[in-house]
Amino acid sequence: MNLVEKDLKYIWHPCSQMKDYEELAPIVIDHAKGVMLYDENGKDYIDVVSSWWCNLLGHCNPKINAEIKDQLDKLEHVIFANLTHEPAIRLCEELSKVLPAGLEKFNFSDNGSAAVECALKMAFQYQYQTGHQEKKRFMCLSEGYHGETIGALSVGSMDLYAKIYKPMLMDVLHVEAPDCYRCPYGKCRDNCDAECFEHAEKMFEQHAHETCGIIIEPLLQGSAGMRIYPPVYLKKLRALCDSYHVLLIADEIATGFGRTGKMFACDHAGISPDIICISKGLTGGYMPMAITVTTNEVYNAFYADYNEGKAFMHSHTYSGNPLGCRAALAVQKILREEQILEKAAVQAEYLHEQLCNALLDHPNVGEIRHIGLINAIELVSDKKTKTGFDSSLRMGYQIYKKALANGLILRPLGNVLYFNPPLVISKEEIDEAVRRCVASINEVL
Repeated sequence: MNLVEKDLKYIWHPCSQMKDYEELAPIVIDHAKGVMLYDENGKDYIDVVSSWWCNLLGHCNPKINAEIKDQLDKLEHVIFANLTHEPAIRLCEELSKVLPAGLEKFNFSDNGSAAVECALKMAFQYQYQTGHQEKKRFMCLSEGYHGETIGALSVGSMDLYAKIYKPMLMDVLHVEAPDCYRCPYGKCRDNCDAECFEHAEKMFEQHAHETCGIIIEPLLQGSAGMRIYPPVYLKKLRALCDSYHVLLIADEIATGFGRTGKMFACDHAGISPDIICISKGLTGGYMPMAITVTTNEVYNAFYADYNEGKAFMHSHTYSGNPLGCRAALAVQKILREEQILEKAAVQAEYLHEQLCNALLDHPNVGEIRHIGLINAIELVSDKKTKTGFDSSLRMGYQIYKKALANGLILRPLGNVLYFNPPLVISKEEIDEAVRRCVASINEVL
């Protein structure tokens, strides 16, 4: 048996209908460098989705490699209860310099869903221990996505992932989210006042008394098709949460560390959440690590004599893993010393310009929205009515298959194709990625 046959014999791949693999067999990746992946036959693929949005500074980055190798000979892992180590301490010190103001207490876990679960439990227990036992529910935005564990699924709103599990999920309040491409108010995201925020206001009026927190993906709803909404929405939400004593939880797992053009998406609005969840780009896509960061006010609600029963009895085996911390420290150093965000801003303008020049006039491209280096190409069957292709056609998937044949990882979100490349992508690589993307779309449409 070859590697593909062995893969299909043993492996159940994530987020996949395995029957599809009968037609489109898994591609065995042998090695990678920068934005390029190479399969066992030497064929190259441009990784414009950053291997599920986590590869921040390119594959096999020599500086991150060196830090991990150095740490490997010192300490690979240690229990993080009552023990600590220098890389974790230094990482918190470095992150405190770039996080939104007031976020100062770090709780480590090992993946994004775990960070969200931590945030939900933290918010619930905070309200309980500050005299608000009536605040037991959560709010979230429609079309939101926050992970695959039961709590994270509960505060998501995408039936694709959650519908079958609804009998298992928490009873959560869903606020209608902004939909700027199909705005019912006839506004434009670039100059509106977030008139759609009235849905949040009404929900808070009715249910804030029983709500401990609201969780959002700030500015960018990733799995919903890279839906982008304006910063003014966040400003209004911060004020509303303050008025009703509801904690604001920002899921910056996908948006953090420069993905939206600033270090964190919340920075576009100049606001700080009460709790922030970070992962993915945290370690440059190298090691599984996530952190839930909160304020001293939230932290202090748990600080008491042990017998008072106020401790946060929440843990993960790999909390504060030293290898992950060293990778994350390397990422922060590279971002700072090599002015990555400033350079990425130039490439972001170039990428959007190239995509618009190549595809905006296509009869089946409704919109190319962008924030930072992220660009989302919305495919429509009718440009005037903004009607999407029937989901049964799997149009995005058909183009994805062609793109693979053309050497481009262009994994779709329904009818949306997107670019979310490593921040270090070059203009030459952008040109080639756009060329392969256009060829793939034209072959199908």
